[in-house]
Amino acid sequence: MKAKSNLVMVFILLLCFALSQNLFAQEAKFELKKDYGIKEILTGYVGKRVALRLDAGEELEGIVSSVGDHLVHISKLSKRDFYDALVRIERINAVVIRVRSN
Repeated sequence: MKAKSNLVMVFILLLCFALSQNLFAQEAKFELKKDYGIKEILTGYVGKRVALRLDAGEELEGIVSSVGDHLVHISKLSKRDFYDALVRIERINAVVIRVRSN
């Protein structure tokens, strides 16, 4: 009887946790300002995961570590466990960012 009561309690706690995640999850809003460029967008995403679409059509996904005048450092590349990338900002055609979840 005690085991059944504990199981019900665990189920209720898990249900409360799942519901609270949905209630408190907020979408990250992105507001494009008139004078924004790739460099300014990347600077706002330091420490966050982005995907970069390059001139050649290649896409790199990772965490923006730092942004310089001409280069951006992308760390923890997806599907490349031990690699980072330095990308010329002038060669970036698009920055893909996550702004909402399911």
